[in-house]
Amino acid sequence: MTAAAGAPVAVHQFIPALNPHDATGTHTLLVREALRSAGWRSEIFAEAIHDDLASSAHKHWAYPEHAAPGDVAIYQFTTSSPVAGFLAERGLPLILDFHNFTGAEYFAGWEPGTAERAARAEDELALLAPHALLGLAKSTFSERVLHSAGCRVTAVVPVLADYGRVTERPDPIVAAELARVRSRGGADILFVGRVVPSKAQHELVKALWTYRRLYDAEARLHLVGGTSSFEYQKALLGFVRDLGLGEAVRLTGEVSDASLAAHYAAADVFLSLSAHEGFGVPLVEAMAAGVPVVARPAGAVAQTVDDAALVLHAADPAYVAAALHRACTDQSLRTVLVEAGHRRAAALSDGAASRAFVDSLAGVVGRP
Repeated sequence: MTAAAGAPVAVHQFIPALNPHDATGTHTLLVREALRSAGWRSEIFAEAIHDDLASSAHKHWAYPEHAAPGDVAIYQFTTSSPVAGFLAERGLPLILDFHNFTGAEYFAGWEPGTAERAARAEDELALLAPHALLGLAKSTFSERVLHSAGCRVTAVVPVLADYGRVTERPDPIVAAELARVRSRGGADILFVGRVVPSKAQHELVKALWTYRRLYDAEARLHLVGGTSSFEYQKALLGFVRDLGLGEAVRLTGEVSDASLAAHYAAADVFLSLSAHEGFGVPLVEAMAAGVPVVARPAGAVAQTVDDAALVLHAADPAYVAAALHRACTDQSLRTVLVEAGHRRAAALSDGAASRAFVDSLAGVVGRP
């Protein structure tokens, strides 16, 4: 299907799970807003829908009740899901909106079920990619994965995100508690992301232990995010205890937008030692909130941060600790990082990304 064949009236989205406070969920909702603003009818169909978003989507198997000739489907590809097979069976003109996925190797030895699901995701990508009209990647790193899977036409479009949520209305109770902790002295190091092996929170703990030994004995590490790997989280907590860091490492679990804003406001530095990132929305959130970013350039990280972060070229804890010390104490460097971060976050704002998304889609299927 091309623009010459006539533009579709409806462009619907399909997603494995639609959740609030989730980068992919937020992206999907913002994409629907962009599609409707451009003139297409657009609904969201999901395998799983969070109760808070029950009125925002339909179960994927209910799509036939809404189907019309000429429909185009956008699949938000994040993990393995029956939705992939559902779309393959229907043969709808397909756009792959690819968020990348964590490979099975990262879960091997931790979560066998999750490893199997990750392996299935690779098979499902190979099933869908050769037939997609267009693959939209969040980075050139992810675009290479699409090419390898057989996707012939691709474009790079950043994640659509509401970065304003990290600066608006911090939770006053959480903010007060963080202020109380800060009053003891010491730097507050923040990482936001699921507690899973690929995010390498254990490397963050190593860096904290070294940083406290060499530079700041009162420093703390805040790990914000839920988990889908309970074995890894259990091992991480044991590691923290073994290093005597029980009072210095705080795991929050999933938090509200207001609580997240409070954590960004209280942070001295955002540290990412993740081993795999298809984009890295929290990196941009930190920049939008004015928090200096120190990051390992894994996956798409270097492209996401551009020149707005202190990019690490080694993961040795002493090297990371030295970078943290600079980011926390060198005021001229902090000023440079904060200013560059604000510029980078503005360049990746949802307005610019929305226009790029619509233009890329319209280039393939035509405008409504």
